[in-house]
Amino acid sequence: MNINRSEELFNEAKKYIPGGVNSPVRAFKSVGGNPLFIESGRGAYFTDVDGNEYIDYIGSWGPHLFGHNPDFIKSALLQAIEKGTSFGAPTEMEIKMAKLLTEMIPSLEMVRMVNSGTEATMSAVRAARGFTGREKFIKFEGCYHGHADYFLIKAGSGALTLGVPTSPGVTKGNAADTLMADYNDIESVKELVSKNKSEIAALIIEPIAGNMGVVKAEDNFIKEVREICSNEGIVLIFDEVMSGFRVAKGGAEEVLGITPDLSTFGKIIGGGLPVGAFGGKKEIMEKIAPSGPIYQAGTLSGNPLAMAAGFAALSYINNNPHIYDDLEQKSAYLENGFAENMKKLGKNYSMNRIGSMQCMFFTEEPVVDFKTAVKSDTVLYGKYFHEMLNRGVYLAPAQFEALFVSTAHTTDDLDKTIKAHYESLKAIL
Repeated sequence: MNINRSEELFNEAKKYIPGGVNSPVRAFKSVGGNPLFIESGRGAYFTDVDGNEYIDYIGSWGPHLFGHNPDFIKSALLQAIEKGTSFGAPTEMEIKMAKLLTEMIPSLEMVRMVNSGTEATMSAVRAARGFTGREKFIKFEGCYHGHADYFLIKAGSGALTLGVPTSPGVTKGNAADTLMADYNDIESVKELVSKNKSEIAALIIEPIAGNMGVVKAEDNFIKEVREICSNEGIVLIFDEVMSGFRVAKGGAEEVLGITPDLSTFGKIIGGGLPVGAFGGKKEIMEKIAPSGPIYQAGTLSGNPLAMAAGFAALSYINNNPHIYDDLEQKSAYLENGFAENMKKLGKNYSMNRIGSMQCMFFTEEPVVDFKTAVKSDTVLYGKYFHEMLNRGVYLAPAQFEALFVSTAHTTDDLDKTIKAHYESLKAIL
């Protein structure tokens, strides 16, 4: 594997971009080594600037449900670009996109487009605060909701204390309104609600977490969360930026059978372009400016190129719901191949999978929350990552991220991956 050009570009990038990258996980810090710079992508593969080809399982961190550069999305973009790249005024495609989203996600009565998942989550929390007139909100350790100040909080000395900032630049005042609960632990939620009676505006959760590996909210837990929120007048927010349209046509909401008050989306709804959305109950969404007093805005929100790509992606899903059967079959095939490999090698690493999202943790303890996830051997994962990379398989350069299967992955791709997995594990153990 030749990586001279990638190294040259990384060294140059560090002169002008903090850490040489525009998003931290790209820097390979948690696995060691230098990042690869990508030249192009097609289907299940992408190629770096040195001409090395890889089977890609990050899919731009989730958006590429159909693989890289599918013809129908490319065609939609080419048509849109002929008309113009941005207007800062309404377009018909924004209505089509909003209408399609509300048709596909039962809980969405109204929706507002934004430019990223972070914008979607911070706007949803603001909407909940404005609607309820309360200031505090609950989040869960291990769930990632973007980089807004009040999300960059960790649990304090006890699991049920007020949060403390995890990043310089985040104030203690900001952290004071963030209450930390433990994922899949309903007692931690009950205690926070009891101690902060009538002060909690929202509870935000990744119903299928993708940033502590892949961890699903347990059925009884999420049902009780819904009941508590309903009884206490707390707005339940599902962060489906990653799971939306990835785990099922109706996202985690469909998989879990739970209806949130607000939901946030991103990734797949942009067809590979930067986009986000938040929406839900009409009574909450009508409080958003200009129809209500809760201010939210974005100069490039509803950008015609992003709307064209997103509408093409969602329309394809809507017209071809069988793709989820295909994704399930492929993902199960990969999971079973990995399990067989571990059996041969006398290992029983924990594996979690929901639809086309999966993660193998380098711990033999079942992973159900943040505390069990962090028992993984991250040093061993780093070695495994590089062994897979050397065999032409590109995984997330971090243990606590998801592997994504796309409709473009063939049985041959999966077989090559299973073979590489066996050889890589054998090499590091």
